Amino acid sequence: MKFGGTSVATLPRWQNILELVASRRAEGARVLVVVSALSGITDALKQLCAQEDKGKRIEAAKAIEQRHYDLLGHMQLAVPDTLGARLAELAQLAVDGPSLLGELAWSARVQAHGELMSSALGSAFLTHSGLDTQWVDARDCLAAIALPNQNERTKLLSAMVETKPDPALNARLAALGEVFITQGFIAREAQGRTVLLGRGGSDTSASYFGALLKAQRVEIWTDVAGMFTANPRQVPSARLLQRLDYEEAQEIASTGAKVLHPRCLSPLREPRVPLLIKDTNRPELEGTLIGPEVREHAPSVKAISARKGITLVSMESVGMWQQVGFLADVFAQFKQHGLSVDMIGSAETNVTVSLDPTENLLDSDALAALASDLAKVCRVKVIAPCAAITLVGRGMRSMLHTLSSVLAEFGQLRVHMISQSSNNLNLTFVVDENVVDELLPHLHELLITAGALRTDDSALFGPSWQALYGTGEVVLPTASWWREERRADLLKIGAGATPRYVYHLPTVRQQARELKTLGAVDRLHYAVKANTHPAILKALADEGFGFECVSPGELRAVMAVVPESAPLLFTPNFAPREDYEWALATRATLSLDSLYQLENWGELFRGREVVLRLDLGRGLGHHEKVRTGGSGSKFGLPVEQLDAFLRLADAHGVTVRGLHAHLGSGILDDSHWGEVYGQLASLAERIGSVTFLDIGGGLGVPSHPGEARLDIAALDKVLREVKAAYPHYKLWMEPGRYLVADAGVLITKVTQTKGKGHGQIRYLGVDTGMNSLIRPALYEAWHEIVNLTRLDEPATSLFQVVGPICESGDVLGTDRRLPEPQEGDVVLVAQAGAYGKVMSSPYNLRDEAEEIILE
Repeated sequence: MKFGGTSVATLPRWQNILELVASRRAEGARVLVVVSALSGITDALKQLCAQEDKGKRIEAAKAIEQRHYDLLGHMQLAVPDTLGARLAELAQLAVDGPSLLGELAWSARVQAHGELMSSALGSAFLTHSGLDTQWVDARDCLAAIALPNQNERTKLLSAMVETKPDPALNARLAALGEVFITQGFIAREAQGRTVLLGRGGSDTSASYFGALLKAQRVEIWTDVAGMFTANPRQVPSARLLQRLDYEEAQEIASTGAKVLHPRCLSPLREPRVPLLIKDTNRPELEGTLIGPEVREHAPSVKAISARKGITLVSMESVGMWQQVGFLADVFAQFKQHGLSVDMIGSAETNVTVSLDPTENLLDSDALAALASDLAKVCRVKVIAPCAAITLVGRGMRSMLHTLSSVLAEFGQLRVHMISQSSNNLNLTFVVDENVVDELLPHLHELLITAGALRTDDSALFGPSWQALYGTGEVVLPTASWWREERRADLLKIGAGATPRYVYHLPTVRQQARELKTLGAVDRLHYAVKANTHPAILKALADEGFGFECVSPGELRAVMAVVPESAPLLFTPNFAPREDYEWALATRATLSLDSLYQLENWGELFRGREVVLRLDLGRGLGHHEKVRTGGSGSKFGLPVEQLDAFLRLADAHGVTVRGLHAHLGSGILDDSHWGEVYGQLASLAERIGSVTFLDIGGGLGVPSHPGEARLDIAALDKVLREVKAAYPHYKLWMEPGRYLVADAGVLITKVTQTKGKGHGQIRYLGVDTGMNSLIRPALYEAWHEIVNLTRLDEPATSLFQVVGPICESGDVLGTDRRLPEPQEGDVVLVAQAGAYGKVMSSPYNLRDEAEEIILE
């Protein structure tokens, strides 16, 4: 069990350690505790080493000594002999200075005292508290090994240790007792000198001991619950990674994650000792378990990391092509200047490498000297500051064909290098540093939050950072009506013919009333394409909603059931002339979105007021197929064609009364609509005739555990701020899925199960599939799937949930953890109230799902 500096700095933290160690003893395990120095002490020791004046060194040593005395006072302990000896030795080292040992050896010896003192103090506290604890000098256990190309500095200040299992050490500790405490960060080399393990040394020490003792597991106790899918400070929706293999964890650690040093994983691989990361303050959280690879058949993006401060060195020469020894000459220069190369990209006439600042001392002088020497053999260009954005996950090559949505995000950015690792674990993009903070959350939304490229195994992805550490509890949307309140009704429905869609009208009304709290919005239109059931249309009309339709069929369906007072909006796309002619005879407000309509049918719209749908040049959403903006989308008039459209409108006596933009669906960032609002308002100022702005819909509906709901209050605040600047425009929105997704479920039955392959991939068959719900096949959409019959039983097995349609894409859910099923069990697919029945088909001539309404 390893505890860092903040975990050993105060009495309450030591009391936590006492409880945690006692709990492991209660499990029957012998425990070795590895500790860092008290927080701030290592820095104080480094400052002591930097002092040339003996008096100042002695003064610094006394301040460090007092810090430990203060903590002993809080613990109400006398100075233990072990700590007294360490303090006396530090005082003498301060007096002697580096003259006797040499500067590097003296510095290592001084800095080692941080851990020596904290472990001595901890041994006294744990023993005094009733847990007999043996103090062990790590230098008697960890032997540093000499490596090729090591100089004296790396040998003493960044040492490596042999990690083959050591039965003799195991036996020696067993003879001493059951609980031990030792130091991180330090070891001893062959000449008997104290050496340091460098950055991440305490984590690495714990792994060294775990490997030498072939421990049951190594536990790294820190101030967070484990590794996350991204840096939570940049991406609050980052999810806890509950299970990783050694290689994946090392990639995540080495490409940006700070919670674990990558050096600490390699010692554990050969003895296959698991490593567990836990939160000292919240030990009840599951944490991240790192161990041998468990599954090979589920490629997925596990994390997205970013490293700033990257410098690229581009070297170009026509003479390098097939020139023997050219690269040797080039890299000799990097070695001469003490620079470690990270990534390499090469072409016939160019080699570009990246320099990571965490491994190099990069300054303008060092780079200038390197460039000067390289210029003797090639043309050199230094590109900085850059950042490396890395996608990490096993099986990256098998996912390349699905990365089009990710590549599209880089389309308008300066991408200087792309590196796909040969170990099939990462894909890295090097871009300008100034785009990272905005880009990283968006990529996380695409790949992790929306789940476009990942497995849906709930055993891998835990709660979000927001859910664990944010303000307030973040949970799934309120969809429990089917879990408890109406479960019996749904089981009864499922006992009859299936498949069936079931809609819960109280949930529709609840969602509608929530959106009506948006005080900045003057009119809400329901996007009818999400669900056209008459009962839902009528319920929303009763709540005062207007209706947005995209076809004459939708308009007819709405007009058949809603009052004539309900506003109608007609927003077709690439529709035939006949659709517009028919719609013009109704009360609907009409939307145009291209030059063609006025260029060719201008007389049709003469004297009319219209809404103009614009493409603002970008698209958003959980999948490329739901992004409705940007050059890759067929929707909207490009902004650069606005003046041409206005000239045509004037020529035909058409008045542009409203501007409209809808950029995509599944968006959970409340700032998005404020940005659209502001852009439309600024464009409206140029036109003069505009009285209202329609900022579209696309309000996201969280589906994964731990995802944060869209904050409607925050959205209202954003919209009010923009409206304060443009109070003369009415504001319209057109939500669809947000209103009805949680209100609907698809009920189906288990037909059979099947196991395939060496890893026994298990399939669970149900009596409907992509014919009833095409969203998973079309959008890689994630829907919660439960065995409603066995909802109270433990979910112990992993299944691919598939239907009876003759297509490989007929998969409703990948890697779903469910109870062991039986034929006839009722299975429920949640969040199926939107784009379910309306997108269904009679493919394979399978029976269509009946629709049932629950009041």
